Amino acid sequence: MLHTGLAGKTHGAGCTVMRGISPVIATVIILAVTVAIAVAVIGWITGLWGSLTGGTEQLQIYPDSYINATGNFAIIHVRNTGSADATITKIEIEGIGSFGSGDFDVYTSEATAVTEAIAGTLTADNDVVKAGEEAWIAIVNVNGATAGSSYNVKIYTANGNVFPAIVKAVQR
Repeated sequence: MLHTGLAGKTHGAGCTVMRGISPVIATVIILAVTVAIAVAVIGWITGLWGSLTGGTEQLQIYPDSYINATGNFAIIHVRNTGSADATITKIEIEGIGSFGSGDFDVYTSEATAVTEAIAGTLTADNDVVKAGEEAWIAIVNVNGATAGSSYNVKIYTANGNVFPAIVKAVQR
């Protein structure tokens, strides 16, 4: 016995008409699966990249940093807000000069940094700002600064990052 199914088609006895999902619903499902896979892949890649690089350093330079024009030293107040230690390799003060590891040290106390800078002898032998740490960088032999002038300061790290700031010269 034959009967008429959907769209007027004739089917054999006992035959059930099967309908598929609409093309719109199929497209929505495919897009949802694609987005879910893309999110998973991006998460995996960034997680892998982060573990390969070992984290990042990010130095924030505070506005209370200064160059002492009469004492020939500078105190740069920083915080490493990154997830990796920052090893400082060089500091440039535009118009004054470039300072290597023998000309600066990193201290966890402002008072110690100032005392060492005034004495002109750096004893910490430290060029690392640990992740999450607040520190003061004492720079000696900063000659030629004019009180009241502002100077571009750039801190260079071993990872190749450069952290710039504008620092004012004062007379103390």
